[in-house]
Amino acid sequence: MDLAATLAEMNATFPETDVRLPALFVGHGSPTNAIEDNEFSRSWAEAGSALPRPRAILCVSAHWETQRTCVTAMRKPKTIHDFAGFPQALFEMQYPAPGSPALARLACAGIHETEVRLDQEWGLDHGAWSVLSRMFPAADIPVVQLSLDRGRAPEAHYELARDLRALRNRGVLILGSGNIVHNLGRIVWQDTAYDWGVEFDETMRRLILAADHDAIIHYQRLGQAARLAVPTNEHFLPLLYILALREHNEAIRFFVEKVTLGAISMRSLQIG
Repeated sequence: MDLAATLAEMNATFPETDVRLPALFVGHGSPTNAIEDNEFSRSWAEAGSALPRPRAILCVSAHWETQRTCVTAMRKPKTIHDFAGFPQALFEMQYPAPGSPALARLACAGIHETEVRLDQEWGLDHGAWSVLSRMFPAADIPVVQLSLDRGRAPEAHYELARDLRALRNRGVLILGSGNIVHNLGRIVWQDTAYDWGVEFDETMRRLILAADHDAIIHYQRLGQAARLAVPTNEHFLPLLYILALREHNEAIRFFVEKVTLGAISMRSLQIG
């Protein structure tokens, strides 16, 4: 397909509108939230039912790290069970949403910071489907995943994400899936929270509401609580993608606000 035909297909599938879809960051926590009826899965379902129906979904998940930026471009993405030691029912879970090669190409065309590779191998990991199975259980909305280039600094991820803003006016729901506090080495299997986890989560809440994105991008400067809360940043980076999409004075709503399992923040938010 030549460039003109590709652009025509993208514009026909995702025409520009005056309606800007919200963007969401979800603290996804344990994969078992996909099969458990709990406060988190119920909140995700309520948030999904309140959204305008998107033409497609672009998901940035903590669980797809690559050596460069990639976007899934297959028509039928597989459900990836990228975990171990959980109930068999979780491994039997399928989320058969279609893909969208047109959205993959549209995302590539819009990103100016770097060349984006069209991927035919990945699929939908549990950072995507564990949340989407609650928000959109019919699995009838096309889903594309954008990877996290592990070689990019946090500020570079934020700048790349700004190139995605136009998708919100083309009927695309952009979802970041990770956790603001995520320290697997300090997990306790109880509904409790370390003081440093609560401290960092509350600091992020304050900075998000103040739109102090520079302080959030440079979270490493926030002391010992930050070092404990974000020992590795793959779960934190999806938050930067969503914050980068916020337009001036656009509303922010938190629909989950909790630290649990000692070291996992389930904080989730909607922009717009």
